[in-house]
Amino acid sequence: MSMNTPGQGEGAARAAPANPIVPKTAQEALRPEIGTPPPKRSRASRNQIVVFMNFVMSTAVLVILAGGAALYFGKQEFNGEGPSAVPSTFLVKEKTGVQDIADQLERRGLISDARIFRMGVRAYGNDGSLKAGEYEIQAGASMHEIMELLKSGKSVQYSLTIPEGLTVAQAWKRIAEQEALTGDMPTEMPAEGTLAADTQRFTRGLTRQQIINKMLADQKELVETIWQRRTSDLPLADINEFVTLASIVEKETARGDERSRVAAVFINRLNKGMRLQSDPTIIYGIFGGKGKPADRPIYRSDIDKPTAYNTYTIKGLPPTPIANPGKASLEAVANPSKTKDLYFVADGSGGHVFAETLDEHNENVARWRAFQRKVVEDEKAAGEADPAKKDATTTNAVKK
Repeated sequence: MSMNTPGQGEGAARAAPANPIVPKTAQEALRPEIGTPPPKRSRASRNQIVVFMNFVMSTAVLVILAGGAALYFGKQEFNGEGPSAVPSTFLVKEKTGVQDIADQLERRGLISDARIFRMGVRAYGNDGSLKAGEYEIQAGASMHEIMELLKSGKSVQYSLTIPEGLTVAQAWKRIAEQEALTGDMPTEMPAEGTLAADTQRFTRGLTRQQIINKMLADQKELVETIWQRRTSDLPLADINEFVTLASIVEKETARGDERSRVAAVFINRLNKGMRLQSDPTIIYGIFGGKGKPADRPIYRSDIDKPTAYNTYTIKGLPPTPIANPGKASLEAVANPSKTKDLYFVADGSGGHVFAETLDEHNENVARWRAFQRKVVEDEKAAGEADPAKKDATTTNAVKK
């Protein structure tokens, strides 16, 4: 049996541990170990220029993203349905800029954001394209639709109608009462018969003087054009007599199918030196341009009352027109029917019965008077059958 010397054998063959285990306390065992430190930044990455450029690039990316988002949502808002629940009218005055228009639209509740409207208008290149006028904006209209409407210039159109046969004074009153017009009325009225009997269309803000000027110009052009193509044998001295006779025809009948025949009666009378005997001239001589009250009949004393316009007492034509004649009456006088008629009287249906001789005319007058009597009798009978109508029937009978 051999004996191992100290330092030999199995224990001696093992190498001693490089790092001897050092006993730790419980607190030290629970403490986390220090990790591997990060690599040190290179000298280049710590350069101030690089740091600044990184900041600039990051900021630019953020700005682009924010701008893109704003552009997207702004376009959605610009093209989306608007806040208005009902149709509205919106007035753009002359020389109003986009900013003021946008602010007014927002205050009226027609758009949701004035800034988006301004930017949208400018993005589409319409900064100087929005036109003055009054516009009808539909309920829920988008900013884009409002921009296109204001760009189109399709303003709300108003109308002023001057019917054929109105006097200048009566037309004057209608012009003064049209609330869409602006400005004062002229101090002096033009001559009778010089205003166009027509419907004038205009946008809000037009002055009363402007529309009167247009009516004067329109009537002058119309009268001169028709006068130039008149028949050559008219017994009329000048264009004033032409308009005067046309105004009498206008007041005598509203039937387009008999105007030229009514004109022929007056032309035939002028050729024979007969008085025209037109009831409308009696009325104008007494009441002037204001016209006869609706409940005022023509009395026998009116027919015999001499005035400068009463064609029962004067020869030839009155000194001026008695109303504004329309195109149809002017055409009728310029080219009247070729007849021998010298008389006409109402037929009870809105038209007239014509006659060449006085005997025929007297028969027609007798029939007209019989018709009038029957109307009065029927009204009386209706009043007796219905006491509620009695007072009205009595009044009508007195007027007849």
